[in-house]
Amino acid sequence: MSPRRFDPNALSISVPRGPTQLGLSAKLLVLTILFVMLAEVLIYLPSVANFRRNWLNDRLAAAQIAVLVLEGAPAEGMPEGSEERLLAGVGASAIAARVGGARRLLSLDSMPHEVAKTVDLRDQSWMQSIVESVATLVSPSHEMPIRVVGQAVGAADFVEMVIDERPLRHAMLKFSINLTLVTLIISILTAGLVYLSLNWLIVQPIRHLAANVMEFEHDPENPRRIIEPTQRADEIGEAQRALARMQATLADDLRAKKHLAELGLAVSKINHDLRNMLAAAQLMSDRLTETRDPKIRRFAPRLIATLGRAIDFCQATLAYGRATEANPALRDVALRQLVAEQAELLGLGENGTIVFANEVPAEVIAPCDPDQMARVLSNLMRNAIQALDGVAEAGERTPALRISAGRRHEEIILRIADNGPGVPARARDNLFQAFRGSVNPGGTGLGLAIAAELVRLHGGMIALEPSETGAVFTVSLPAQRVLA
Repeated sequence: MSPRRFDPNALSISVPRGPTQLGLSAKLLVLTILFVMLAEVLIYLPSVANFRRNWLNDRLAAAQIAVLVLEGAPAEGMPEGSEERLLAGVGASAIAARVGGARRLLSLDSMPHEVAKTVDLRDQSWMQSIVESVATLVSPSHEMPIRVVGQAVGAADFVEMVIDERPLRHAMLKFSINLTLVTLIISILTAGLVYLSLNWLIVQPIRHLAANVMEFEHDPENPRRIIEPTQRADEIGEAQRALARMQATLADDLRAKKHLAELGLAVSKINHDLRNMLAAAQLMSDRLTETRDPKIRRFAPRLIATLGRAIDFCQATLAYGRATEANPALRDVALRQLVAEQAELLGLGENGTIVFANEVPAEVIAPCDPDQMARVLSNLMRNAIQALDGVAEAGERTPALRISAGRRHEEIILRIADNGPGVPARARDNLFQAFRGSVNPGGTGLGLAIAAELVRLHGGMIALEPSETGAVFTVSLPAQRVLA
């Protein structure tokens, strides 16, 4: 059997609830009723067992009183009919007690010789009492009477009696009906209050969350669809606030991605004409190399390289708008030479405005794509130059840019450090996100976003290190080739 594949389109299908399917509120009501009924059963069984025990103990107490009356009778005997009245008052056909080793008996002439069962209340456990109570209720009453033995008070050791079980069963049935009616009323009120409380505290807020999620699904970029969390301090309030944060972040990301899509469409429209104009300018600049003027001949290669870099930048912007960066073609690259080439293209080290130091050792060789790593260095170094322009204008200190590299464990660490104003706190959270991590006023933040993506394609990581002055970016690359 082939494994079941996940279909992402199934998430967008709303499955209606059938007539036999219960909602959360109905399930809560059913569970509340079941639990209340279970509690009623747990209460009923000990209650009916206790009623049976008390009923029998009351009869035993009356039987002991009858025995005491018998002991206090005169020697010539009790008046005629007194014993029958005592037995009738107790509801027994025979009463016996042992006092001081002597057994006293009070019985009718028609007393049966056999009993259906014996109930000894002196050592009966609660579980046995519950079992016998249920048996008394569910089984028909015995035609023969039962014998009941209990603990006596005073000088008597014990007291026993023979009674008919039918009055006991009738009393237990009446008690069960009354108890059931009372507990049923209490259970309905309790279940209703619990249901209404849980429905108000839990079900309704969850319905509100679910409705908001479905509304947000239809128009996630609409800020009016973001849920307004309440001031609740429980888990529901935490869920509302977390959902509001998630929706706000998702809406911002969707708007940013929409801008990226629009950027890709716009750049794709102008890319052809812009490249033609830059190519024409590059062809004209090629002729400058044939001039005899030494100054022009010296600046012509830089002009040609700048125009080529402009063409590459247009292509990079278009590629990022389409989110299609090619996998890097790895080869061993001397980082010092690559840094020197980018510094020359950016005009560092000639005019003296920015002190540039290439501190990358010549023996540091990194497996990387030279073109993509050149774009990473160009973006980071260009951002540093823009930040240092303000330092040069203010005249507070001499602007400086230093690039160093070294090996740490199984990684090669490249550091680009400047002594500029540093990265503002507001830009650090979204530093490597397009349109959200711009450091310079008017910037788009594409440079750092492109650099971060290219470094990730190499299996590395780019980060901003904490520093007291300026900004220090570190690029970590695997020292061994991990990509094909």
